[in-house]
Amino acid sequence: MNYEKIIHALIDDIVEEPSSVLIREIVSESQKDVTIVIVAEKEDTARLIGRHGGIANALREVVSVAGKSENKHIHLKFESFGEEKED
Repeated sequence: MNYEKIIHALIDDIVEEPSSVLIREIVSESQKDVTIVIVAEKEDTARLIGRHGGIANALREVVSVAGKSENKHIHLKFESFGEEKED
């Protein structure tokens, strides 16, 4: 399933700069777990997360339902350009 296409269809109307949004799928050791990282400008990342995480939770729910059709557990992560990753 093309999760990138599904996510773009959901978020392109929410963000100010849809062309600058990067979506990457990371497959873990377990074939059933998939992490999808959505990287956008800081303001767009805030829009995608929403107040109290409402929009992020809704996006996670929709993508989770799509993943269940392939027996996969989908994790969404949101990052902004220029953010340093903490390990």
